[in-house]
Amino acid sequence: MKFGGSSVANRAQIAKVLGIVRAAAARGPVVVVCSAHKGVTDALVGAARRAAAGELDPEAVIARQRRVAEELDCPADLLDPLYGQLRDLLRGIHLVQELSPRSLDFVSSFGERMSARCIADFFAREGLPAQAHDVWDLGFVTDGQHGRARPLPGFEERARDAFAALEPGVVPVVTGFIGKTASGDVTTVGRNGSDLTATLLAAALGAEEAQIWTDTDGVMTADPSVVSGARNIPHMRFDEAAELAYFGSRVLHPSTLLPAMSRGIPVRVLNTNRPAHPGTVIEDVSPENPSAATSIAYKEGQCVLSVRATRMFGEVGFLARVFDVLARRGVDVDVVSTSEVSVSLTSHDADGLDAALEELAPLGDCRLDRGRTILAVVGQHLASRKGLGAEVLRAVYDAGVNVEMISYASGSINLQMVIADEDIERAVATLHGVLFEPAG
Repeated sequence: MKFGGSSVANRAQIAKVLGIVRAAAARGPVVVVCSAHKGVTDALVGAARRAAAGELDPEAVIARQRRVAEELDCPADLLDPLYGQLRDLLRGIHLVQELSPRSLDFVSSFGERMSARCIADFFAREGLPAQAHDVWDLGFVTDGQHGRARPLPGFEERARDAFAALEPGVVPVVTGFIGKTASGDVTTVGRNGSDLTATLLAAALGAEEAQIWTDTDGVMTADPSVVSGARNIPHMRFDEAAELAYFGSRVLHPSTLLPAMSRGIPVRVLNTNRPAHPGTVIEDVSPENPSAATSIAYKEGQCVLSVRATRMFGEVGFLARVFDVLARRGVDVDVVSTSEVSVSLTSHDADGLDAALEELAPLGDCRLDRGRTILAVVGQHLASRKGLGAEVLRAVYDAGVNVEMISYASGSINLQMVIADEDIERAVATLHGVLFEPAG
C-alpha cells in the first residue's frame, strides 16, 4: 500500500491513512510504502540548490517537517538525528558550493526517512503496531545511477528474507523513492518513484495486489486539473496504463508497472479521500473498454530537434548516425517522425540536445524548438475504429491548436502529437469533449 505526498500531507490526511491501513491489516499482512509529506522533497531540493549557490538555510525545511511532526504529537526528539545529518550535509554543500548528483540524492532522501518515522510513530500511538524501516535495510541495494537507480540482482531474495525476519503483527512503514548502493551511497529511483518502490516490493513478496493511494479516483480519462469532467476508468490493461504513465499521466510513475507486470500482480489505484471508491484496477487481462479511447495524457516542457538534409534521401545509415550522437550524449528520445529528407524527434533533455547540436551540424540543417508538449491519446481501439484518427485531429483543429508532429505506429494503442505548451488546456479539453462526453 503506497501513499503519496498529498495522502500524508498533514495529520488530517495521515489519520485517513491510518483508518485505511487498519482496515486492511485486519484482513491480512500489509506493507506500507510512504512518500515524503507534500512539498518537503521540493523544499529539500531547493535548500540544497540554494546552499550550493551560497545561501545556507537548513532551518526553513526543518521547520516545515517539524510542523507535521508536532501535528502528529510525535516525541520532540524523534527526528533530531536526521535534522543533525541534514544540517551537516547542507553545510558541506555550502562550503564546496557544489551540488553533485550523489549529494542531491542524499539530501532528497530525508523527506521519506522523516515521513516514515513520523507515520509509524503515529500509527503505534493510535493502537496499530507499526515500525519504520529505511528500504535499504530490507534488501533494496541499488546500482550507482544517481537519480534513476535500480535494485541489483538478488534484490527479491534479499527482500523476502528481510521481511520474513520482521516481527509478526507489526506493520512495516517503509521509505519509498530511495535506496543505497553496496558501498553505502544513498540513491533515488527518480522523482515520484515511491510507486516503483511499492511494486518492486510487491513483486518480491508475491503480494496479492499493489495499491497506489492518491488524491484522485484512480486513473482518469484526462488530468482533472485541466478537465473538470474527467472520469474514472474502472479497468485498464497494463500496456494502456504504461503508455499513459510514460506520456505524462500524473497518477503513476512511468516504471511502476513493470515489476507488477512481470509477476502478474494487479495494481489498484485508489483515492485516500474516498477509500470506498473502487478506483482503477490495472491487470494483464481486463474487461473490454467500450470507449473509443481510454485516456488523454500530455508531457510538457519538451524540445523538438529537426535535422534536414537532402543527402538523407536514399542514404543508408543516416538515421543511425543521428541516433548514435544522441545515445553518446545520453539523450532519451520520445517521439520520432521522418520524411525522405528530414527527421524530427522530441526529448525533455534540453541540455543534452544543445550539446549534440555541434556534432549533428555536419549531417544537415539543425533546429531546436523548445516549449513543446507531447499530447497522447491512448486506447485499445485506436487501430480498429475507422475515422478515429480523423476525429482526434479534427478536435485539435477545432481547438485552434497547431499540430507540429504526429507519430503513430502500425497497430499502436497510442497516437502522439506535438503541440505548443501554451495550447495544452484547449487541446485536452476539446479532445475530451469529443472522445468522452456525449453530444447534447
